[in-house]
Amino acid sequence: MSKHLFKALRLAFFISLLAGALTSLSVNAANQSVKVLHVKGTIVPIVADYIDRGISQAEEENATACIIELNTPGGLLEPTEKIVERILNARVPVIVYVSPKGAWAASAGTFITLSGHVAAMMPGTTIGAAHPVSAGGEEIPEEQMKKITEFSAKWMETIAQERGRNIEEAKLAVTESKSFTDVDALENNLIDLRAEDIATLLAEINGQLVTLAGGEEVILETENYVLDRTEMTFVERFLQTISHPNIAYILLSVGSLGIIAEIYSPGALFPGITGAICLLLAFYALNVLDAFWGGILLIILAFGLFVGEALTATFGLFTAGGVAALVLGSLILFPGQPAMFQVDPWLIAVVVLLVTGIVAFVMQRVIQAHRRQAKTGREELAGKTAVVKQDLDPEGLVFFKGERWAAVADKGRIKAGEEVIITEVDGLILRVTKKQ
Repeated sequence: MSKHLFKALRLAFFISLLAGALTSLSVNAANQSVKVLHVKGTIVPIVADYIDRGISQAEEENATACIIELNTPGGLLEPTEKIVERILNARVPVIVYVSPKGAWAASAGTFITLSGHVAAMMPGTTIGAAHPVSAGGEEIPEEQMKKITEFSAKWMETIAQERGRNIEEAKLAVTESKSFTDVDALENNLIDLRAEDIATLLAEINGQLVTLAGGEEVILETENYVLDRTEMTFVERFLQTISHPNIAYILLSVGSLGIIAEIYSPGALFPGITGAICLLLAFYALNVLDAFWGGILLIILAFGLFVGEALTATFGLFTAGGVAALVLGSLILFPGQPAMFQVDPWLIAVVVLLVTGIVAFVMQRVIQAHRRQAKTGREELAGKTAVVKQDLDPEGLVFFKGERWAAVADKGRIKAGEEVIITEVDGLILRVTKKQ
């Protein structure tokens, strides 16, 4: 009896295990995970790190695909190269989807879009204008620019060839800064499809064959899917936000003003701490943006001159030099860069006027302090009120701040208890006059 019961229990155990396995396979088959990343703004190093993290998670989770929703005016070369390389070597299909309506994938965004295993655009979007521009702040000679353009065009050709796209039209985006609407891009075989939304996109690519790095062929199974959105962390969003020319410029200005305030009023602490933090963040952002060090040094010199003015009171000489250095440094901070990597001229004007106003206020206080006669010790007694302790006729005693002083009345007799005004200090004797 016990043997039959044991066999029955063992059979029931194996049946439950089999049922669980079949259920798990059924759930996995019914719900294919699709990782979704969202990139908006300029392509900077932190964006490359975010995409690398997202693709790595998709690979580890054996996701069906990884979608990159892209909306960018362009970005820096180094992070763009990192992103393209990561997509080309991904072990999971990567779909680059330019969205939402009105979005564009210009410059660096074009390289990223064309590198995807599947390239798609939402109606009303644009790609192209991928001509290289100068970086690091210096003007690039014509001959050198020609070589850089040829290299970028060759890189674009390699990407297009790898993905089976129109090589000639792709190269024109680099050599002639040609742009394409979603319709143009599809007609010229730069993208694979147009889709109104992610649901439509996944429905249209279901069953499509893609080739991963190493020649591995994968059929996309996106009929049943579950979207797994991986957004940027707070730190990543923060670092991307400050990696903008205007923000970096504001941080540099606020940081410098904080240090000036701390020097002018030692011990205040808050301005100094705030200024130091802002300066560190500004240097991070300026390094990411590959700002021209000549411009940075001129701006630092400007604030150094402002500090010198507050400490030495040259009555405007250092201030004038500081304003000139600040304006010049601001203008050459990102020379030769595209518009998205330029400091807004209106922002420069506002910062210069604000800084000049603050320095002028500080200087006014400094000048007033220099002009004000210093009164210390006995000299400060003049003009103060004392009380007669012993009749002054004309000599006697007065009481002032808890002390007895020998005093001499200027004229007349002054009785005890009356108030007098100290007019002069002669050694240890006060000369006083009757208070009216």
